[in-house]
Amino acid sequence: MGSVVISLDAELGWGFHDLVEPPSDRVEAGRRGWSVMLELLSEFDVPATWGVVGHLMLDSCDGTHAEHPAPDGWFERERTAWADRDDLRFGPDLVSAITESDVDHEFASHSFSHVLFGRPETDRELADAELERCRELAADWNQSLDSFIYPRNDVGHRDVLADHGITAYRGRSPTRDGVRGVFDSTIRDRSMLVEPAIDEHGLVDVPASMFLFGFEGPARTVAESIWEDPMVALARRGIDEATRSDGLFHMWLHPNNLTHDRDDRRMRAILSYLDRQRSATELTVETMTDVAQQVVGPAGDAERATASWN
Repeated sequence: MGSVVISLDAELGWGFHDLVEPPSDRVEAGRRGWSVMLELLSEFDVPATWGVVGHLMLDSCDGTHAEHPAPDGWFERERTAWADRDDLRFGPDLVSAITESDVDHEFASHSFSHVLFGRPETDRELADAELERCRELAADWNQSLDSFIYPRNDVGHRDVLADHGITAYRGRSPTRDGVRGVFDSTIRDRSMLVEPAIDEHGLVDVPASMFLFGFEGPARTVAESIWEDPMVALARRGIDEATRSDGLFHMWLHPNNLTHDRDDRRMRAILSYLDRQRSATELTVETMTDVAQQVVGPAGDAERATASWN
């Protein structure tokens, strides 16, 4: 039985606060895209794994986080340029929209302040503090955290994830994004499926198959004018391959990728096709934790369960 996972990096301003020149269109689109995605997922009854930046569970803060072992200047933009932008720093209304949805979404962690776990400056103390703060806040929201989505897919400190009870994380995609990725996947007919596996820390790596907004700008405009949205075509192909091969196809995106109506149309087309295939076949839509539970197996027989994906 084939399976599809959709995961989202839900971050608002925190996805860009460390950049010298944040992309204004995406910064301002975070709330819009979040709401649009929730509406579309609800319309098609598709559960997703929402990796939420922990700071968004707050409704206020002093902007200093003095007890947090972040590098000097890490919270600078929160204290200065975005000091009056509560809409970028906090999101309890959006968090509530996930937890109160009629769709059974997974509430996952995207770190507390979008720290890059794979960077040398992110030591174990900082990684531990990021996870600990997320766990505290999630408990206040009556949420458990079983999956972790690494900010900018920068994998690191997996042992810390295990220490905090995380069971699954989104690993790096084996395929390229952008024009090169579209070329490889279409011309070379590369598989869109991924295989979840147990790592040395006992965590389940649920790799991404494709980033749904990796083909943008003028190239996308040209492709759509003479053909169709190439990302929709690739997503359909991945869904079909999962159905035929009883494999796993894992798509991901940021809510802030939905900056215009045509981005909404892309996601509607993908979700509509997924819904049709799910209705017509044995295809299932799962969360990252659903996949991890299958890999580990009901009796904890990881080796046997992992082999079932191969």
